[in-house]
Amino acid sequence: MLDIKQYIDENRDRFLDELFELIRIPSISSEAAHKEDMYRAAAKWKELLLKAGVDKAEVMETEGHPVVFAEKILDERLPTVLVYGHMDVMPADPLELWNTDPFEPVIKDGKIWARGADDDKGQSFMHLKAFEYLVRTGQLKANVKFLIEGEEEIGSEHLPQFCEEHKDLLKGDVILVSDTSMLAPGVPTITTGLRGLAYWEVEVTGPDRDLHSGLYGGAVANPIFVLSKMIAGLMDEAGHITIPGFYDDVLEVSPEERALMAKAPFDEEDYKKAIGVKALHGEVGFTTPERTGIRPSFDVCGIWGGHTGEGAKTILPSKAHAKLSARLVPNQDHKKIAQQFQDYFQSIAPESVHVKVSYLHGGYGYVCPIDMPAYQAAEKACLQSFGKAPVPVRSGGSIPIISSFEQILGMKSVLMGFGLSSDAIHSPNENYPLDQFFKGIETITYFYKYFAQEHK
Repeated sequence: MLDIKQYIDENRDRFLDELFELIRIPSISSEAAHKEDMYRAAAKWKELLLKAGVDKAEVMETEGHPVVFAEKILDERLPTVLVYGHMDVMPADPLELWNTDPFEPVIKDGKIWARGADDDKGQSFMHLKAFEYLVRTGQLKANVKFLIEGEEEIGSEHLPQFCEEHKDLLKGDVILVSDTSMLAPGVPTITTGLRGLAYWEVEVTGPDRDLHSGLYGGAVANPIFVLSKMIAGLMDEAGHITIPGFYDDVLEVSPEERALMAKAPFDEEDYKKAIGVKALHGEVGFTTPERTGIRPSFDVCGIWGGHTGEGAKTILPSKAHAKLSARLVPNQDHKKIAQQFQDYFQSIAPESVHVKVSYLHGGYGYVCPIDMPAYQAAEKACLQSFGKAPVPVRSGGSIPIISSFEQILGMKSVLMGFGLSSDAIHSPNENYPLDQFFKGIETITYFYKYFAQEHK
């Protein structure tokens, strides 16, 4: 019988060819022009799942983009793993910053370069190939279900309702997810916490039309100036968010847990070098890992207004816009935060402008207990494949549906990701090292071995 490393070696080219078929589909969930591409991606996932050995696979509708559900049920008495991933990707712009076509994957310097190479087509695909290996070699000892959605990058707006309507279909013992990262190459990492999210778009309107800056400049408030000042006031010099009530529900992490977190490997100089900055910034009194793991944050994701085209146009613009997000820690309610922000932001607006706040989407944070059998199976799997125990970390990222899974389906999720900080997810030149891709497949197969043992 082939072991997993031999199987990967013998099927390496086929694995990449199949993954590249997925990547070439520009399944951008946030853009209406790619609605048909979402269905193309779903159909491709269905095809690949059936080839890998599931008993059934189907494309299912939601109020938004489709989801793909598949399953292989060996025995109702066996434990069931629900694999979650997403087929949608972020927009590729600005295209001029890409060194290659974002939707024509290439291999260079030992990495796959393409949008979705890591997030999350590459990482989800590892589960497909691990499952394929276990089925074809007769080593699968658990029931497996797959749920591949199409709206993760836009907040999984319609997936909670899908879960409510299909609780029996999705029933299982644990959810297994690879949509997170490792601390560094060779340092296996299991994410034990995720931050929640709140995301807004704001519009500030001054005059009812663009005005001549010579005739009106100095007499009428410029909405871009006003918006910039309002945003700047949302954070003080100590990196503290000024929205009243924002920190009311933040659970303070004990000194003992902070001491354990500090044992995780972290090199500040390497961190700065990897992202091209000379200095770091954040909430005073906390380390960089703490700022992104156990503390909330607030960011401006985009800001625009007035003339942004080629050449000069001397106007005082009518409108200014911004997209803003907050990363929240467990126990913060994104709906409550959304209202607190709206109330405060409108209260600080001068009478010279009108402010409109639109709440786009959000989600709750999540914490995974490290003493549950599925976590321990993941721990053993990492130990076998990497030769060292994984480091538990709290991630600064958000996967909004994870907390909904727990609330609706009553299942915990194990977040065993293989991405790296250098993979540039959500950015131009996204990439995924081949070593991480193949090591992920190997590790996932070991997870099933130990998970079955834990449930004997």
